Amino acid sequence: MKLYRYLTGPDDQAFCHRITAALNRGWSLHGGPTLTYDAERKRVIAGQAIVKEAPGEYTPDTDLSAQ
Repeated sequence: MKLYRYLTGPDDQAFCHRITAALNRGWSLHGGPTLTYDAERKRVIAGQAIVKEAPGEYTPDTDLSAQ
């Protein structure tokens, strides 16, 4: 099955570590990152789509964060 996730968060070291951890668990980047500015909190929010091939059959109960 093909899995898809879209990770978001403040554009900081913690966000980069989340993406790096996903890459090291077999996920691949899908497209480029996106950025937006949160004027209320005065910070940049980043987003990155990731995909992964995994064994089994997809169901809506699939825990994507455990993959």
